[in-house]
Amino acid sequence: MADTFALKVVTPERVFFEGDVEMLEFNTTEGEIGIFRNHVPMTVIVAPGVMVMTLPEGEKKAALHAGFVEILQDRVTVLAELIEWPDEIDLDRAESAGQRARERIAARGDDVDLDRAEAALKRSIARIQALK
Repeated sequence: MADTFALKVVTPERVFFEGDVEMLEFNTTEGEIGIFRNHVPMTVIVAPGVMVMTLPEGEKKAALHAGFVEILQDRVTVLAELIEWPDEIDLDRAESAGQRARERIAARGDDVDLDRAEAALKRSIARIQALK
């Protein structure tokens, strides 16, 4: 059995997950990161994507959209603005949101906030990937 570490994922509304994991993977603003026990302590900013938790009994995935992560050698705390389990995601709604975001990006009009449209597209992609 691999070494585990404590993981706690919290949002403003709830404790999303709390338990021991063998590995944690997610996107940061600096790129992808994989965490094992005894990782170098650091704090990182989340970028939209799929968070993969490797537990002794298997993997769990979630769509992680924004937040901060504190990494210590024996525990990790994810302060998520928004995170969703696959069964909480509506595929049709995610696909529609992605299409609207693509259309706004393609239009590039003066009234289009490109940063907001790109963020919406990334959230849509993360939701869809979490369902796969």
